[in-house]
Amino acid sequence: MKRSKHIRDIAYFISILILVLVLVFSGLQILESTVLHQGDEQGDGFESKTIIRDGVEYFPRQDITTVLVMGIDKYGPVEESDYYTNTGLADMNMLLIFDETKAVTNILHLNRDTMLEMPVLGLGGKVAGTYYGQLALSHTYGTGLRDSSENTRNTISKFLYGVEIDYYVSLHMDAIAILNDAVGGVTVEVKEDFSDVDPTISMGTVTLTGEQALNYIRTRKDVGDQLNSSRIERHKQYMDGFSEAFRAKQATGIEFILDVYERIRPYMVTDCSANALIGLMESFGDYRVNEVVTPEGENVLSEKYFEFYVDEEKLDALILRLFYRPKG
Repeated sequence: MKRSKHIRDIAYFISILILVLVLVFSGLQILESTVLHQGDEQGDGFESKTIIRDGVEYFPRQDITTVLVMGIDKYGPVEESDYYTNTGLADMNMLLIFDETKAVTNILHLNRDTMLEMPVLGLGGKVAGTYYGQLALSHTYGTGLRDSSENTRNTISKFLYGVEIDYYVSLHMDAIAILNDAVGGVTVEVKEDFSDVDPTISMGTVTLTGEQALNYIRTRKDVGDQLNSSRIERHKQYMDGFSEAFRAKQATGIEFILDVYERIRPYMVTDCSANALIGLMESFGDYRVNEVVTPEGENVLSEKYFEFYVDEEKLDALILRLFYRPKG
């Protein structure tokens, strides 16, 4: 009985992580070219350090746990590439910050177009230099397995002044459709015209199947007013429908939970052991989402691609607020 409960907890927690992915997964964008800087060695991780601002000393918070959720722009099960490069862009990068003092979850959503330096993996998977380019590219260095996920984690850690990232979960796009269908589809009220994107999504009450769910959640172009705010409203609506469908299916018994877990596993890479997932669920499963924040900055359209340049001053303030406490 205890083991069955743990399996349910693991599957449910993973489903919540995937649901978070669903809510923020953005449309595909073309890969940005980058410039290689040889000889800049970086370690496998970065240690948070005390920092000083305006004469005030800040130290890293000890009462938070962080989980990086990555949405990988790739279909099919996770596979190892033959080289230390792969085609899976990290199209979505979101850091879940579990605040143990306030018993809330804060979410830091990083723009996939953020321009920054990232490690490049060479022979043997060792760091051979750095690239300057879009954050999404960081996952393409490595075999597409743990080394690629860890490369993105290290890139984000350095970008956030060495903030420690405790765990990561990366998911291929198939996970959304698979989970949608595992609960028997998600019923929504379609209020916008999808005929130019997916003619099978009609106006009114629709129970979305896997591919329809992806189109409903991710598409902005040629749908309604094409504004991101409208897409966010669809995200909220889908979340409500998904949660209802998942809980109804969960009540049918352990067979459903096992089935969901087995369907998800081939499309996931994580450094969370079963015990770690159980611990996360038991500790933070009932935390409410407090805020979702994104670093401010400027979107610039280069010759063909969007680049996002973060406002360094505002990023500094955001990092201090989320990850640090003043001494004294």
